[in-house]
Amino acid sequence: MALFNFFSKDKKDTLDQGLSKTRESVFSKLSRAVMGKSKVDDEVLDNLEEVLITSDVGVETTLRIIERIEQRVAKDKYVNIDELNVILKEEIAALLAENNTGPAADFYSLPDEKPYVIMVVGVNGVGKTTTIGKLAYHYKNAGKKVFLGAADTFRAAAVDQLVIWGERVDVPVIKQKMGADPASVAYDAVASAKANQADVVIIDTAGRLHNKINLMNELTKIRNVMQKVVPGAPHEVLLILDGSTGQNAFEQAKQFTKATEVNALAITKLDGTAKGGVVLGISDQFKIPVKYIGVGEGLEHLQVFDRNAFVSSLFDR
Repeated sequence: MALFNFFSKDKKDTLDQGLSKTRESVFSKLSRAVMGKSKVDDEVLDNLEEVLITSDVGVETTLRIIERIEQRVAKDKYVNIDELNVILKEEIAALLAENNTGPAADFYSLPDEKPYVIMVVGVNGVGKTTTIGKLAYHYKNAGKKVFLGAADTFRAAAVDQLVIWGERVDVPVIKQKMGADPASVAYDAVASAKANQADVVIIDTAGRLHNKINLMNELTKIRNVMQKVVPGAPHEVLLILDGSTGQNAFEQAKQFTKATEVNALAITKLDGTAKGGVVLGISDQFKIPVKYIGVGEGLEHLQVFDRNAFVSSLFDR
């Protein structure tokens, strides 16, 4: 069974609904940007730059997109306003492709070595534990044997929440008492997963940014102890970001990429915001592939990211 069964019509409808606030905001701004114009000229490009920046795409990424469109306009000599949407979609999709944010099919299969170890990082409140629960559900639904590790021992609520998710999706959760050494929990979780021939083990970690040195040391220690059980672990360091925080998500990405070797992103809560452009900017600025997006509260609302479906949903009426 293909993980997430991506990309069905139901998934496309869910994505369209989840991005509706961003899409409506972008189209409203685009309409004003091209009002009274018949072709793409310098004024339209200036207005488009403002549209992208105010849609939380970010300044550097916006300038890259505008430069690409300028080259297209110069090459084609005359580009009418009706073509602007098509060019936008093509250039943004190409940008995501360059950043290795690939189609969902890239993420369906797991390596032969078991277990595949995922360490999940991110600040409190971004939907980290919920995302772990949903990932566990989808992996299990794809026929995988899943273990969870409750290594966020700083907050009792985090452990309790993960246990609830474990019960909900019927996967084991390895935990210790509150205040226990997170690395010890991670070690136990990976060792239990290996002993039980699990396919995937997902490790939750504490979401604190108050001290970057402590964060870096803690995450490094967790990585080191897991590697004693499974060499090369963690295979994936998944950073969870709250899309509704806009530019604040950029700062979080900056801090966590300094603290550990993040190689995948999940951007949540896109359904409740008009700031969906942050997906484009973060992928471009950090050169880390967006692997999942959250477009609602249901289990089916965590989707494997597909750049073409995302761009189409954002720029198609």
